[in-house]
Amino acid sequence: MERLIEKGLMFGNLIRVDSPVLVERYNRALKHLTGRETGQNVFHIDISGYSPEIGDEFGDDLYLNHKGVNRQFILLTTEQVTAPLLNAKFSTSRGILRQFIEENRAALFALTARDAVAGELVNSVYLADTPAKLFDIRKITIEADTTTGTVAAAARLGAMIDRFKTAPDGWYDDVLIAEMIGMAKKTGDVVRNPVSLRKMSFGQENFWTAHFGGIYVFRGVEHPAAIVTGAKDAVGDLPIPYTFDLRDRSAIAKFLSLNDLVEPIIKARGIDAAAILHQKMDFIVASVAAQMKEDLTGATRHDLRRLGRHYAAQLPPEWQGLAALLRWAEEDGPWPTITSDHPAYFYTLRAKSHVDADLVNRLLAELTPLDIRQLFICHKEAFYAAYARWPEEKRAYVVDFLDHEYQVDKAGARAALYGHIEPPPALPRVSRSDVVARVGPWGAITRGRG
Repeated sequence: MERLIEKGLMFGNLIRVDSPVLVERYNRALKHLTGRETGQNVFHIDISGYSPEIGDEFGDDLYLNHKGVNRQFILLTTEQVTAPLLNAKFSTSRGILRQFIEENRAALFALTARDAVAGELVNSVYLADTPAKLFDIRKITIEADTTTGTVAAAARLGAMIDRFKTAPDGWYDDVLIAEMIGMAKKTGDVVRNPVSLRKMSFGQENFWTAHFGGIYVFRGVEHPAAIVTGAKDAVGDLPIPYTFDLRDRSAIAKFLSLNDLVEPIIKARGIDAAAILHQKMDFIVASVAAQMKEDLTGATRHDLRRLGRHYAAQLPPEWQGLAALLRWAEEDGPWPTITSDHPAYFYTLRAKSHVDADLVNRLLAELTPLDIRQLFICHKEAFYAAYARWPEEKRAYVVDFLDHEYQVDKAGARAALYGHIEPPPALPRVSRSDVVARVGPWGAITRGRG
């Protein structure tokens, strides 16, 4: 993993904390949230304030994410908005934190100028000890304040000011005036410079979780289902109509189609489909060549074509299917029959542009593990796990490719592959009428297994 770290492909874009003032603020927030303090003088933090150095110090990578279900966070600067989220247990967590920071940027900038902001992504589940309990998580609410309670104090001062202005004897209430003056010394002028954070709640209908080996939950679609990375029999009965695992390729293909979640790359608008297919084929050739112990250092597309010809007999059906599709696209060849049973099928798809596109592309990455770029972009956890198992030759090639081809223009590469996808909006509280529309007036959800 050291090669990944050196190239910024692992633990990249973390925020360095080396100021004694910021370290002291971090420790105050850490004590406030967990009752612990760090002895580190220099460390790096992600968007949630988690530090891999402190995780090593504590021997606990979940010191800000107890049991993996209630993510706590420490904000020292609004610059954390660009940082990744390490050890993510839910695919929605980073997006929620980003939206919270972006929509409260001015207030957070003012608050973090004097103190750390500590908070939590709160839900009603404290322990997900069975897969079924994950389905009890339906809404995430953000609670946050400084370690000295500035936001809460500002709210109390605001209420006092309202009372002072509206109460008939407010101007003569010496106790109230004294309390206001004392509170203002702590919060500043909340009339001219309001200190408040938006109350934000987010729906948790469709998400991926790392719990129980990895589960994709799709509840907010017309045909709901759960897709399990491991064996579906191991998770037991789930409160959702259908449960699949990655071996159920035809069922997953039908699920994606029925819910209109994917589109063929070859028919997608605004992208160079042929170039994408060529690149996917190159990745497959590189994987085969690495298994044959070929030195792939600095390998170009010309080198990979040569290796592809040399190992043509060893190229898997994934490559053959993509090659047939490419012949149709570039050489007016016959339309290839690539059904959901074909190993190349999911390599020919990408998510449509919708709010759950990132989640769908994450699922497709698990279904197309030979596409190392898709795996790295869309599913970091699966990428790092796969990297640890690859031969040295493939590791060297992948790091070199990502460093020279992807890192130089991340935004451009993502746009070329997936198009511009808007981030999911914050969802309002589910009303009773919405619940009735979803489960019917009898309150029962159809259950079954697929």
